[in-house]
Formats: sequence, C-alpha cells, structure tokens
Amino acid sequence: MFDNRDSIDFRNSEIPKIFRSLFIPTLLGMMFNVAFTLTDGIFVGHGVGPEGLACVNLVAPIMMVVTGLGMLFGIGGSVVAAIHLGKGNEKAARINVTQAFGCSIAVAVLMGTVFYCFPDDMLKLLGVSGNLMPLAKEYYMWFIPTCLFLMFQLVGEFMIRLDGSPRYAMYANIIPAVVNIVLDYVFIIPMQMGLKGAALATDIGTAVGMAMAFYYMFFRCRTLRFYRVKGTKTSVRLTVRNVAYMAKLGFSAFIGEIAISVMMLTGNLVFGRYLGDEGIAAYSVICYIFPLVYMIYCAVAQSAQPIISYNHGAEQPERSRKTFVHSVSISLAFGAAMTLVSLFLAPAVVSVFIGRASSAAQLASGGLPLYSLGFVFVAFNVSAIGYYQSTEQATWATVLMVLRGIVLLVAAFLLLPLAFGQYGLWLAVPVAEAITTLVIAVRYIFSRR
Repeated sequence: MFDNRDSIDFRNSEIPKIFRSLFIPTLLGMMFNVAFTLTDGIFVGHGVGPEGLACVNLVAPIMMVVTGLGMLFGIGGSVVAAIHLGKGNEKAARINVTQAFGCSIAVAVLMGTVFYCFPDDMLKLLGVSGNLMPLAKEYYMWFIPTCLFLMFQLVGEFMIRLDGSPRYAMYANIIPAVVNIVLDYVFIIPMQMGLKGAALATDIGTAVGMAMAFYYMFFRCRTLRFYRVKGTKTSVRLTVRNVAYMAKLGFSAFIGEIAISVMMLTGNLVFGRYLGDEGIAAYSVICYIFPLVYMIYCAVAQSAQPIISYNHGAEQPERSRKTFVHSVSISLAFGAAMTLVSLFLAPAVVSVFIGRASSAAQLASGGLPLYSLGFVFVAFNVSAIGYYQSTEQATWATVLMVLRGIVLLVAAFLLLPLAFGQYGLWLAVPVAEAITTLVIAVRYIFSRR
C-alpha cells in the first residue's frame, strides 16, 4: 500500500509522468499539513481567543527555523544523493543520506537544549509583550520537543521520495497531520487545555512522523539505506566536507524558511507598532493563510528536485530544463487561483479563524486582497530558486533567497508604511517578491545574451 517505487524511472520516463508520480502524493501530504495548520488556528482562535492566535504567531518563527534546518539537510542531502545515483554510485548516496540524518539529529538536540535553558530571553527576542508573556511561555515550553521530531521527519521525507516511494512519504505527512488535528480538538475544546494542549498535539503528531521515517529507513528502503560510517580521521574529514557541501546546497531552503520567520517577526513588530495588538491578531490570520499557498509551491519544487538533480548528475540538462518549465507553469496556475480567491472571498476566508465582528477581522479582510497580489511572484521565485538548488547553483539560489526573504522584505516593511500608511503594511511582501522576480528575469536575459 505504501510503495510505488517500480513506477519511477528518473532517467528515461516522460517528465510529466514522473512529475505526477511525485507531485500528487507530495501535494496531498502537504495539504494535510496545511489542514493541520488551519485547524490549529481555528481551534486556538475559537478555543483560546485572539490572544492565543497572537501567541502562536509570535512563537511560530521557531517552527520556521526548525523546518528550515530540516529542509537544509533534507534538500542538500537529497540533491547530492540524487546526483550520485544519476552517476551510478549508490554507496556514496547511502553515505550522504546517513550523514544528513546524523547531523540533523545533532543540531535538533542542541537547539532544543538552548531553547529550554533560555525561555524568557527567547520569547523577548521574538517580540512577546508583557501582557502575552504568560500565555506565550505556556505554549513555548510544551512546544520544544517538536524540534527534534520534526527535523528527522523532514529529512526522512526527502530521502523516501528519492528512494522512489512518494506514496509512503505522503502517508508520513498525512498520518501525523490527522493525529495532530484530532488531538488539537480533544485537547483544546473538550479538555480545555488551551495552548498547552495545542503544543502537546503538535509534539505527538510530529513524533508519529519521525517514527514512520525511522521505520522506512530501517525496514522498507531499497537503495538509500543507512550506511555504517567509519570513525577514522579520514572518514570524519570526508563527513565534514560532505555535510558542508550539503549545507551549501540546502542553505537557500533554510533561508526560505527563515524568510517566513522574518516575515512573521518583522510583520508582528510593524503591525503592532502601527495597529497595536489588534493588528498583530489580524496579521496572524494572514500568517495562517500564507503556508497554504507557500506549501503548494514547495510541493511543486520538491517534486521537481529529484528529477532535476538526477538528470543533472546523469548529464541530461535538457530533461532538467523541461522539468523546470513544467513545474513553474503549475506553480503559476496555483498562484493565480489563490489570488482570485483572496480578492473575491477575503471576508469569508478570514471568518474561518475569527468572528467577523471583531476589529482584527475587519483589518484582515481589508488587507488580504492586497497581500495576495504577491502570490504569483512567490510561485515563480520558489520554482526558480528550486531549480538553482537542484543544479548545484547554490550561491545564486542563496542570494535570491536572502534578497526576497530578508533584504527586500525588511526594507519594504519599514519604508512602505511611511509612504502608504496601513496599505503599505499589506503590500510589503508583494513588492519584495515582485522585485525578486524582476532580478531573476534580468539575470536570465543577460545570461542568454
């Protein structure tokens, strides 16, 4: 039931066929993650209130950092392993997979220790006000175990897809999400556990995902099984070199998740400055909606990645290029559809999270149509950066991620409100993404010449 490896031939099958084999399970798995994110917001919004939503949004950058590190090792290790598979070197691919898993676990344990030891400092750094501190700390302390579980789950999903089992990777997304949704309801509504219950539900759900990844790597994998790494000086030196290269290739993915943290953190600070706590609550609704759009783009990019990387290693650049064109067209179609939904159904979308009568809902309903103008640009940018990652153009991919997610974004949040007031707050992300698209287009034109 969990296996369709025999249907995938990265080297010879038609690109649309391979892409469908990877994209449909990947998208379905991610959509369940989005469903968890949305239902989490619904249960917290109705079971705890706008203050609960604000606290979850303030702590959310930690989840983005953890996800970014998981993506760093997952994409970096998957790209390197796929290139080795394209060259016919299965041993090197297994070593890369083992190194990616080992380093991700070490980093997760280190991060969790730091987070536990300095909770107050971390929450102040995240911009939690004195009024929200007790509620935010309750959520924060119970949320930390997710760091370890989620890291291994993310790395495992990339390797499972590359091993030719996208359906199992899908179930490794769906089952934890369903567990999370059910426990969210049970802990928050009937048991009245508040944000502690929301965090505990996330812990348990990601632990299930980690267990499924472990099970596959030990008992179901075909090619990318774990390889015993030697403890000699030469082996350690090669491990450090390999991990550094994986980190270089996956660093832009890490920056992409950090960019979401920067978007949330900077947005929280700026919205709070101009519109107060109601502004933060309104912006938190947008931050629940954005992952729905972003994860679709990520599903497209992650489905294209093993095809592009494998054929890059097999020295078939035309197949890599066709995969990119196919993937970016799908992303753009999704982006246009989501923009139309946001333009015409904004009040209905916002009302899913908070009641229409609140001032936060009024702010969010007015801002969502402006914010959604950037969805098409995000679609193109994520696909283009994914292509650069997959073909070992790590430096350019990282430059683009830093540009769109940090430099331009922060500048837009700081400058646009000065010129356009409240409208500038909602237009910051679309403007940053549009300029990034322009940079990619200009570079492409000059490279063709």
